[in-house]
Amino acid sequence: MVAGADEEFRRAPNHLWPAFILLWAGKAYLSTGRTDEAASHAREALALARRLGAWGSVAHALRLAGDVALADAGKGAESYYHEALALAEPRDMRPLVAHCHLGLGKLHRRASNHAQAREHLVIATAMYREMDMTYWLEQAEAELRQLG
Repeated sequence: MVAGADEEFRRAPNHLWPAFILLWAGKAYLSTGRTDEAASHAREALALARRLGAWGSVAHALRLAGDVALADAGKGAESYYHEALALAEPRDMRPLVAHCHLGLGKLHRRASNHAQAREHLVIATAMYREMDMTYWLEQAEAELRQLG
């Protein structure tokens, strides 16, 4: 598992484990390019987390749905990221907020909305730097470089 994720999983109440499993499986499918399976897991995780009232997990599922949509032509990605941000920001879920800004930056860069892309990528870069998330900082910086 990703560093820290196993610790988060172990601390989670038992009733949230199925949502976490769906999220991590969806992320794994997405990382291998299996977007249909990733989308299915994102939908299931979202439905389950909403049913449980686990709003942090809902935010993660929305971000996963945004990432899946971004990988699959971008349709609907923007609304998923904004919904995730609306839940993550008041809960101080800073890594998730940064990931959403990175996703929005990628989406806008691909759509040639350079000003919006730069705005989101600058936010993501600053947040990753503040949190010392070097892997993600490199990803955000690479997206910024592609803007020129």
